[in-house]
Amino acid sequence: MKKPLTIPEETQPRNVTRADLVVNEGFGLEVDGRMKMVYPSLAAAQKRGRDLKAEFPMLQVKIYDAAEKTRSLIEPEPQTTPIKE
Repeated sequence: MKKPLTIPEETQPRNVTRADLVVNEGFGLEVDGRMKMVYPSLAAAQKRGRDLKAEFPMLQVKIYDAAEKTRSLIEPEPQTTPIKE
C-alpha cells in the first residue's frame, strides 16, 4: 500500500548561490563573462588567469580592475614547436 504524500506547511528557503561576485576592490578573475575569484593584487590575478588559459585555451579569461573599472583580456601563450632538422 502506498503512503500518502505529505507536503510540509512551511517551505524551506532556497539557498541560491551565484558564480557572479560583486568586485568592489582588488582584481576579479572573469571566466566566460562570470566573475569567479577576487585577488588582492594584479600579479596574482594575472598568474591564475594565465594558468587557466594555458590549461583551457577555449575559455575567455579577463582581469577586472575594480578601482579603474576596466577589463583586460588574457591572451593565450604562443605555442612554440621545435623545428626538426
